[in-house]
Amino acid sequence: MSTRPMSLRESHESTGEISLRELFDNHHLDIDGRTSEMGLEDLIFAACRGGWPGAISLRSRKEQLEVARDFVRSVCLEDISRIDGKKRSEELAVRILCSYARHISDYASDRALLADVTAPGDVRCSMDTFDDYTGAMRRLFVIQDIDAWCPPVRSRTAIRRSVRRGFCDPSVAAAILGLSPEDLEVRMKTFGLIFLQMCIRDLKAYTAGAGGHISCFHDRYGLEADIVLHLEDGRYALVQCRPGSLGAAEGARDLLEIRSLIRKHNTEERQMPVREPDLLIVLTCGEMAITGSDWVKVIPLACLRD
Repeated sequence: MSTRPMSLRESHESTGEISLRELFDNHHLDIDGRTSEMGLEDLIFAACRGGWPGAISLRSRKEQLEVARDFVRSVCLEDISRIDGKKRSEELAVRILCSYARHISDYASDRALLADVTAPGDVRCSMDTFDDYTGAMRRLFVIQDIDAWCPPVRSRTAIRRSVRRGFCDPSVAAAILGLSPEDLEVRMKTFGLIFLQMCIRDLKAYTAGAGGHISCFHDRYGLEADIVLHLEDGRYALVQCRPGSLGAAEGARDLLEIRSLIRKHNTEERQMPVREPDLLIVLTCGEMAITGSDWVKVIPLACLRD
């Protein structure tokens, strides 16, 4: 199985009508009316199935979903010990992955995750052991936390520096928690957290050739950018991920407020300016792209390509 799951474009599900590269090169690119061919139910299924190459070619949806579950079983039963020849417990590996999945896209500390792992009272795990297991899972490219972006636009104590918890593919969270597409169709809040992981996976794939990397921004006042997408040349985009159309306007407001903070900082601190974002994007499960006020791009995830 590939260590890097495929994006929606690589699995031939995204129409690819909107190029991230072209957006960065031309901020006023007309995207209005470009459409996705995936509805909400399609995206929920794609998140549960994952971007695993072995799943795409299978005929039945049941078989496709089983690939992610097989991946998780292999990680916990074999790979967690095989990676460095150190014997590790399958049960503890499962519990740690379950804790990560329950805190998917959240900012839980290591101590909070450890408390969750040991909460039933029938398992013992020290912080050193927890670090050992999560370190092995990072080397296996299973868990992939997102670092915080900390520009000097607030006081040092206002900007949160904790990492955002995540996986290499959204299907890992669904598989370890036993969530089916039908479950997520009625648990939209949970799907919103998993949808963010799918956006991260795809944006990483689309910017790999431009030296792209991803961080996140959040502060103690609740202001947040789900994703800060950095290119190697210094350009970057602020991105919100909103599966429902009702959240798109709220996400756009947060992006504009962060940009306003940067502009305010640059007015007051002319000697140490912070680059303004080159793009403001809200990624959705919708079917049509539009340009909102102040050039915020509202884009269906299944429209994108590199």
